Amino acid sequence: MSKLRFSAFKEAVNRPVVDANGTYSAKQSEIFGINVFDREKMKNFLSAEAYESMITSIDEGKHIDRKIAGQVAAAMKAWAIEHGATHYTHWFHPLNGSTAEKHDAFLSVSYDGKPLEVFNGDMLVQQEPDASSFPNGGIRNTFEARGYTAWDPSSAAFIMEHTLCIPTIFVSYTGEALDYKTPLLKSLALLDRAATSVLEYFDRNAKKVFVTLGWEQEYFLIDEALYNARPDLALCGRTLMGHAAAKDQQLEDHYFGAIPARVSAFMRHFEFEACKLGIPVKTRHNEVAPNQFECAPIFEEANLAVDHNQLIMSLMDRIARQHGFRVLFHEKPFKGINGSGKHSNWSMMTDTGINLLSPGKTPKNNLQFLTFLINTIKAVHDYPDLLIGSISSESNSHRLGAHEAPPAIMSVFIGETLTRVLDELEERVSDKKMTPDEKTELKLDIIGKIPEILLDNTDRNRTSPFAFTGNRFEFRAVGSSGSCASPLIVLNTAVANQLNQFKKEVDEAIERGIKKDEAIMQSLRRAIIESRKILFEGNGYSNEWVEEAAKRGLPNIPNPIEAFSIFLHNSSQKLLSGNNVLSVKELEARHEIFNETLMKKVQIEARILGDLAINHIIPTAISYQNTLISNVKGLKELYPDEWEKLAVHQIGLIKEISEHISEISNQVNDMVERRKEANRVDDVVERARLYAQNVKPFIESIRVHIDKLEMIVDDEMWPLPKYREMLFIR
Repeated sequence: MSKLRFSAFKEAVNRPVVDANGTYSAKQSEIFGINVFDREKMKNFLSAEAYESMITSIDEGKHIDRKIAGQVAAAMKAWAIEHGATHYTHWFHPLNGSTAEKHDAFLSVSYDGKPLEVFNGDMLVQQEPDASSFPNGGIRNTFEARGYTAWDPSSAAFIMEHTLCIPTIFVSYTGEALDYKTPLLKSLALLDRAATSVLEYFDRNAKKVFVTLGWEQEYFLIDEALYNARPDLALCGRTLMGHAAAKDQQLEDHYFGAIPARVSAFMRHFEFEACKLGIPVKTRHNEVAPNQFECAPIFEEANLAVDHNQLIMSLMDRIARQHGFRVLFHEKPFKGINGSGKHSNWSMMTDTGINLLSPGKTPKNNLQFLTFLINTIKAVHDYPDLLIGSISSESNSHRLGAHEAPPAIMSVFIGETLTRVLDELEERVSDKKMTPDEKTELKLDIIGKIPEILLDNTDRNRTSPFAFTGNRFEFRAVGSSGSCASPLIVLNTAVANQLNQFKKEVDEAIERGIKKDEAIMQSLRRAIIESRKILFEGNGYSNEWVEEAAKRGLPNIPNPIEAFSIFLHNSSQKLLSGNNVLSVKELEARHEIFNETLMKKVQIEARILGDLAINHIIPTAISYQNTLISNVKGLKELYPDEWEKLAVHQIGLIKEISEHISEISNQVNDMVERRKEANRVDDVVERARLYAQNVKPFIESIRVHIDKLEMIVDDEMWPLPKYREMLFIR
């Protein structure tokens, strides 16, 4: 390590951090949710009328009238000020993948100049932030600034950094969704109605179905000083150059290993703050790659879980700085080692406490389980390309299919045991009327024994993008930096759509005189037959699977540009617009936004790489080359008869350095020209295509030559921290 880089590293290591010992002396159960305006706080601060109205709104999705909103606002203000809050903000999820907030002080001044705190129902329910500077995909003109944020009562308000944060949706002046929460809430309501309707066949006591989500957030930590010394990391979130370290993850010694003391202090700190915000972080551990870690909470209702994931990423970023770290959520910050995902564990739960994807104790409960399991599989089968589109991004494209994550091919893993159950169901149930003996045998031998046969036989397949893991599906293809809401919107809508079709089919069969259970099983059998090609039990990382998937006709969409276009397909628009989740105009806007985001990210990377190559790497290489030239000249003076033999290594390096410098310089110039050509194109989608097709390849090819130079140039002279220095926390 050079003296310059060692000094920066030492500064990061020795920076004072929050001492975990003694600071977090309270029990987690004692502080859990203390900064959240939850049901207990509502009960203490609201009138009985207002409290009942809030609970009804949260549980049943009913609107709150302005009179009640005024009472809630007054209660929120009193509670927030009591806890040290001085400002309030509407907190929302715009389509840039982050969160947004504009803080306003409670402080106001009366007509006679007296100071007072003000926060009323109108301020709680709706605000008008500037919508023109957020991604809108052409829905808003630049000169048209108005947009609306509207309160989401189903996600509790919370205090962050002395500010009362109120979760809201974000829509344009003309009503189109400019965020992730609006369509997510619509998809959740749609699935609730569809699942509750199907539940009438099995459990008439259940009145509501909630989607549950348990996300697993993977991330990297890097010392802050080293991060600041890498402009590519600081501005792109990933390294655009860097030769592989001699040792990284090949010994498999980091996964589940002992957590370094500095990292443990950071984890305890952010978990403590998360606990106060009601985020039930349960798990933490080392991941596969060096400096890579994971945290995961207890399952929650999906809307709240999405809010909590966005919140915890912001929290981790802030807390990491206090510990001399920077946290990296990019899916592939370091070449050659595993990247990061955000596995999203999805299930459905009734208001009576039943997990619809968990087997029960009776044949009736297990037929219910099979109904929701098979219909979910059928939904994935019908919209595999749209599900890939929902998790596609420029950053996630570096990870998918890289032998560390599923490829951009949607498949479903359910395990050999459940596969045999479906085989039996398909074989024994036919379209002809079943005899009572056949139905009894099926119920007792197959359906009735599902919990018993699943007990020790349901394994996990870590290579599957969508795997059944006992009582939930794990969507493993989701990227670490993205919003969980995006795939959930598509998945919820697709499953709801399939459940509605199933209900219609079964009801029509019953009207024709077929018994209910037989009608259900016949419909499930048809769904199994139609969904066969999406089921895969093998190694999803293998080249053989790519070939097999092509034979099955499954889409393979590694190119994000192609994946984004799926939102414009008739089938996608029929699903999302037809179910009133996203209108055609909103889908077109998202298509444009996702392309524009990709284009800008490639543009930024190209500009940074060009700057580093021309202003840092080439001058350093020339300086070292001059050192070698001086050495050769010195040898020639000292040993005029032998210098060529003695300097053969140096002369070879001088030539090799010149070749790499020439290639870097020429390719940077060519890359700049391709950028200029793309920038002259007005159409955003076409410009994104040109950046992906003509500019992006240069980023990797230029890197090859820079990484070669890194292995030649004197370590003392190399201007950037190397992988071997960044990837191991001391």
